[in-house]
Amino acid sequence: MTHSMNLNPKPFALIKSGQKTIELRLNDEKRQLININDNIIFINTENNQDTIQCKVIDLHRFSSFEELYKNLDLLKCGYTNDDIKTATHKDMDIYYSQEKQNRYGVLGIELNLI
Repeated sequence: MTHSMNLNPKPFALIKSGQKTIELRLNDEKRQLININDNIIFINTENNQDTIQCKVIDLHRFSSFEELYKNLDLLKCGYTNDDIKTATHKDMDIYYSQEKQNRYGVLGIELNLI
């Protein structure tokens, strides 16, 4: 199955360069349909003609971003050596409300660029 997701320019560029191999998302109804070996087409939110295709190689499910941040390699999640010192699960609050995080749980989608 192939899924499509919009992605902001910075994480889009990090996935495209191979630096980011785990995309963090709310595990809502749409993401619950994703399985290992599915493909995801990421669409750059600043230019919808700019796309990349990835294969899902693993799914990391957690009850919260706090738990996810304790268990996954944050360098694979898009942080750099410069900003990893200040990385916190609260960084995800700008994208997903605490209420939605509690309702759905969260997901780390591990990817290989195709």
